Formats: sequence, structure tokens, C-alpha cells
Amino acid sequence: MVLETERLLLRPWEERDAAALFRYAQDPRIGPIAGWPPHTSLENSLEIIKGVLSEPETYAVILKQSAEPVGSVGIMRRGKGSAPMSETEAEIGYWIGVPYWGQGLIPEAVRRLLQRCFMELGCTAVWCGYYDGNEKSRRVQEKCGFLHHSSQTCRSPLGDMRLEHFTRLTKELWEEGLHSA
Repeated sequence: MVLETERLLLRPWEERDAAALFRYAQDPRIGPIAGWPPHTSLENSLEIIKGVLSEPETYAVILKQSAEPVGSVGIMRRGKGSAPMSETEAEIGYWIGVPYWGQGLIPEAVRRLLQRCFMELGCTAVWCGYYDGNEKSRRVQEKCGFLHHSSQTCRSPLGDMRLEHFTRLTKELWEEGLHSA
């Protein structure tokens, strides 16, 4: 399935995307703040595509202008994400390469995933999370209408203890935001 926005295509990751994935995911400013290690090689990125990024509802963020994958977004259901969600809820995760920070691309992609969650998948609420200090991720969530729900100290996938903040957006609040915009 391919989802579309004004500037982006969101499509499943393909093995041929490994070089582009490695180009951005090797940057130590991206993975560690989100809880995952920088990619170490083209082969490492290919393995991540075959494993982690092959999960259902995980999409490469493709710039329409260049057809290049520059980040990733995904929808996780209960049991896959880290948020305290119910069966009728989902969690959205995302990252984008440093050269594309501050251009509004991830909020654009997240808004499309919210539409998918609420209008196509029947979700009643959607969650996001970010580790303390990840201000860029926090701002994406604020721009998309998420409200702070809770915070807890947890072990990140890198093995260290961190404060994770959870935000949540209900379908009702999302619909209100659509009509007021």
C-alpha cells in the first residue's frame, strides 16, 4: 500500500532502499535519541529493512521530488509499541534524515498516518512517545495535536534508563481539529 501527501509518498521499505537508509541512519544524531543504534554498514541497513522495517504498516518516507527514501514512519498496534494502548488504539513512530529536519515533512507524514488510523483502521486513539530531551520529536507531536498523557522511566532498546513521555490523540479531538483548521 502506498499513502500520499502533498510532498511525500509513504510506501513499504524495499531491499533496494538499503543505501539510502544507511546514508541517513548511520548519523549518530538520529538513532540514539530515538533509542536505537546508528547503522554500521550497508549490510546492517539491509538487515534492518528485512527485519524491523518489514513490519506491517511501516513506511519509507519518500520525497516526491527526488523519489528518495529520507526517513521512516509506522503504525504499531498493541504488543508492538511501548505506549500503554488498548486493542482499539495504535502508536505512531517516526524519524527523518538530518538534512530534512525542520521542513515539516514528518508532521505531514504523521497527519497522513493519523488519517489512516482513524478513518481506515478504526482506531479510537493514537499514541506517540519520545525520550526526554528529544525536542524535535516532541514538537512533531504537538503540531499534530497530541496531548501529554504520562511519563515513565524505562529501559530504552539501547539498554539505558530514560524518561519516556507519552502523548495521545483521540479520534474525537482529531475530528475537532479537522473542522477548526
